[in-house]
Amino acid sequence: MLGALIITAVVYDLGILGGGQLGRMSIMAAQRMGLKCLSLDPDAESPAAQIGPSLVGALNDPSKIASVISSCGRVTLENEFIEADAIRKACRIAGASETVLMPGLDCLATIQDKLNQREALARLNVPAPRASALGSIVDAEALGFPVVIKARFGGYDGRGTRYAKDVQDLEALRGEWGSGGWLVEEFVPFRRELAVMAYVGERGSGSFPTMETVQRDHVCDLVYPCDADGSAIAMRAVESVGGVGLFGVELFQLDDGRLLVNEIAPRPHNTGHYSLDWGGVSQFEQHVRLALGLPLAPPKGEPTCMANLLGQVDTGEYRAALAAALEEPGARVHWYGKKESRPGRKMGHINVAGKGDILAAAKRARELFYGAWTAR
Repeated sequence: MLGALIITAVVYDLGILGGGQLGRMSIMAAQRMGLKCLSLDPDAESPAAQIGPSLVGALNDPSKIASVISSCGRVTLENEFIEADAIRKACRIAGASETVLMPGLDCLATIQDKLNQREALARLNVPAPRASALGSIVDAEALGFPVVIKARFGGYDGRGTRYAKDVQDLEALRGEWGSGGWLVEEFVPFRRELAVMAYVGERGSGSFPTMETVQRDHVCDLVYPCDADGSAIAMRAVESVGGVGLFGVELFQLDDGRLLVNEIAPRPHNTGHYSLDWGGVSQFEQHVRLALGLPLAPPKGEPTCMANLLGQVDTGEYRAALAAALEEPGARVHWYGKKESRPGRKMGHINVAGKGDILAAAKRARELFYGAWTAR
């Protein structure tokens, strides 16, 4: 196994904090270009550790992060939940400049606090739901019910998000928000959700196409091309947080066509997985290029649909499911190598590119996959 190596005086091109599927696919893109990567993750058999050298350790342990920084020319991350203060301390331990990290630490700290993120958007007049700190019922009443309440730190895929249609609902949730650390924002009756992968780097800036996304139980289910263009608002959102690097920008589109920024993620994003098979540069290769200051590629490719593969109850042989999905012409299966299949966990995805009804083809391929994976 390649994971859990002890690193001594080895120089890697790129260090990645986090060993999940986003780290794995970023490393695969770097390896294809002949670059060497080192990941850090608590799991010795993480998806990234299965394909390249890794250190085992907590992602908020400054000493472990410092080991990565000391061994790598540049460092990036695959999730935004690694505390900015821990990385700052790691830079001091390693005797390295904070500029070793992409995105910058100030940007990361802003995004990590969802209220600070909202306030940064507001300062640049980027359209987004109105929000404020939640300290009392009055804060929600000022916005008008219904409202959404969110944990300011750490939530994703619906975790740390609650809805209150009235004062009674909010009062019933006081056990969660009453001790602080939550924000309240206006409920947005959006028509659909969109997403844009935007990037800013030493060698230029730009964005991938705007995609429509469908969520199921707060988890991304489908991503496919759409007729809207959210590139301008996505770039302004990245500018508002002082972003450098690759960012997934999630948007709400209202009935009147207006776009609002939902959230910003400073890393590759589930909504950009289609780019692995669209025939142009993938979000992961662009991420690596950005981190290392390499020339950037124009993000152009053919229409592609992505369908997530989520964990199911009582699953069987993966290879049988793979064979079944590939019966659908044009289906490309990406598997993350996670040891445990839990309901709702992102285990892989299917892309279908080209002409015709690619959305229907991706759905068919997924149904074939699930049918064989759960057959008994």
